[in-house]
Amino acid sequence: MKTHVGFPCGLAALVLVAALLAAAPSRLPAQLPRTADPIQRGFKLSDFPRVVKLAENVYAYEAIRAPGFTTVSFFVVGRNGVLLADGQGNAQETQALLDRIRTITDLPVRWYVVGSDHGDHTGGNAVLPKNLTWVVHPTSKAQLFRDSASAAAVPAMAADEQVIDLGGITARVLFLGRAHTGGDLMVHLPREKILFMSEAYLNRVFPAMRSAFPSEWVRTVDRALAMDVARYVPGHGFVEEPAASREELVAFRKALVAVIDEAKRLHALGLSAADAATQANWGEYKNWFLFEQQAPIAIRKVYEEVEGKLAPAPRR
Repeated sequence: MKTHVGFPCGLAALVLVAALLAAAPSRLPAQLPRTADPIQRGFKLSDFPRVVKLAENVYAYEAIRAPGFTTVSFFVVGRNGVLLADGQGNAQETQALLDRIRTITDLPVRWYVVGSDHGDHTGGNAVLPKNLTWVVHPTSKAQLFRDSASAAAVPAMAADEQVIDLGGITARVLFLGRAHTGGDLMVHLPREKILFMSEAYLNRVFPAMRSAFPSEWVRTVDRALAMDVARYVPGHGFVEEPAASREELVAFRKALVAVIDEAKRLHALGLSAADAATQANWGEYKNWFLFEQQAPIAIRKVYEEVEGKLAPAPRR
């Protein structure tokens, strides 16, 4: 077999590959910046809210909240109706979410999963359809009741797993342990290998621990990582492609561990939480979204854990 004049086969192949790459650079996948900042990711705030299709009939909904990062809702369309996990922060934003769902399907929203009971995910619940089947952890139900007496009528999960047949799609609502709120629920789609983790996974957002259980949170993430899941969906920060979603969840676990270890180090030195907040060395996590706001809160919460001041896990 003859090759082109004067070129060994190996060199000819290299030249051909280089020519192809130069001719079609747009076909090369770009590495997105690993950040929760929409601007650094190449978006304009006017690009939101947006729907991200994760699989057939499975969607994430990213909406911008102050000070400029995403709150993620999750919905699944089955033959029997729509399952929605987490709303948005007020009635207008949640109505916009429901309106967007209506552009995809005429089927009603029939199930509502409270992944996080915090107001940025539940503040618009008043506009949700009536006659919903609610899926909520007892801890979150108690918080919702504190926020609104109408939540007294909401039934709570009696076990750590509830299976919902949407018609053609099976969803497992899971409680894998206390994390960001203590009533953290996740939605697992076994066939699609997708896990919506709500606020138990904050993609490139500094660990927010106002109502968290720090060390338990790490164990909860470990349980999620041990599952047969191809794509992990966060409650804040961007929805990533499958491989990156696992990488970013691992990165978030490392952030949790780093925050806990640093706070414990400062506690062992006898520093007050206020003094520790001024002396902590956060390394790379100083560049994560909401660092300045969340770091002092995280120190206080880890101090509470070290000092045995956190509520024990309720018996189920």
